[in-house]
Amino acid sequence: MTAQRSAVAVLGTGMMGFPMARRLCEAGHAVHVWNRSPEKAARLLPFGATAHPRAADAAAAADTVIGMLENGPACAAVLFGQEGAADGMRAGTLFIDMASIKPAEARDHADRLRARGVAQLDAPVSGGTVGAEAGTLAIMAGGDAADFERAQPVLQVFGRATHVGPHGAGQLAKLANQMIVGVTIGAVAEALLLAAKGGADMARVREAISGGFADSRVLQVHGERMVNRDFAKRGSMAVQLKDLRNALETAGGLGFEAPITALFEQLFAAGVANGLAENDQSALFAELARRNGMA
Repeated sequence: MTAQRSAVAVLGTGMMGFPMARRLCEAGHAVHVWNRSPEKAARLLPFGATAHPRAADAAAAADTVIGMLENGPACAAVLFGQEGAADGMRAGTLFIDMASIKPAEARDHADRLRARGVAQLDAPVSGGTVGAEAGTLAIMAGGDAADFERAQPVLQVFGRATHVGPHGAGQLAKLANQMIVGVTIGAVAEALLLAAKGGADMARVREAISGGFADSRVLQVHGERMVNRDFAKRGSMAVQLKDLRNALETAGGLGFEAPITALFEQLFAAGVANGLAENDQSALFAELARRNGMA
C-alpha cells in the first residue's frame, strides 16, 4: 500500500530527529525542519527538506508536526515559549511528540493544544539511532484512537506503532521500556564483568549465552559494545538517568514502589558523576568495572 503523502514538520533534528526527517523526505513527504542550532536543520536540505529559522514557521507549513526534543521543559518551551510553535499550528493540525517526557507533561501539553484546536499524540520511541536510521523503531502512542489512525502514514515511515491508551499512556510505556533497558544493561554488564574477573573470555561468554533464556536485544547490541569497549554516544547515560528519574517520579505519584529502578538510578547517577554522562548507556559497564578495580 502506498503511504499518503503530506506536509510534515520536524522540530528537533539531532541524533534521532535527523534520520527520522531524512526518512520522511525519502518517503516523498514535504518536510519542513527546524532546530535550535540551524546547521543541524541545514543538513537535511540535500534530501529535499525546507529549513526554517523559527519553529513557528515550520509548524505553520505542515499538517502534522513532530517534536523530537530533549525533554519536557524543552518541548514546552518550543511549543508555548519564545519559539511559539503552537502559535504557528493551524486548527486541525496534529502534533506528535516523539520525545521522552513525563506522562503528566504529555497530558498538560495535550490539554493546552486542544484548547487551540490542535490534536496531540505522545508517541515516544525505542530503538535508538540504529532504529531511526533503519525505520525499525518501536513507537508507543497515547492519545485518541482517531488521531492515532490519522498519524499512520507518518508513523509507518519510522517503524511499528502501537496505540497503548489515552494521553500520557505512550510516555508510561516508554518509562516501562527504559526501566527494562536500564536494568538489563546493568545485568549484562555485571554478568560479563564477573565472567572476566573469573578468567573467562567475555566475548565467548556472550556468544555462549546467546539464544538461551538470557538472550536479549540488550545482550546483542549493548553487550557487543561492552565487549569492544565501544561507548561512543548513540543514546546516553545522561538520558537514561533522566528516564529512570522520570519513572521514579511517576511511580511516586501513583503510590507505586519501584526498588529495582531506584537501585539502577543510583548506579547510572554514579556513572554520570564519574564523567560518563555523554557516553552510550552501555558505559554503565565502565562504572561497574571501576567499582571492581577492572580497567
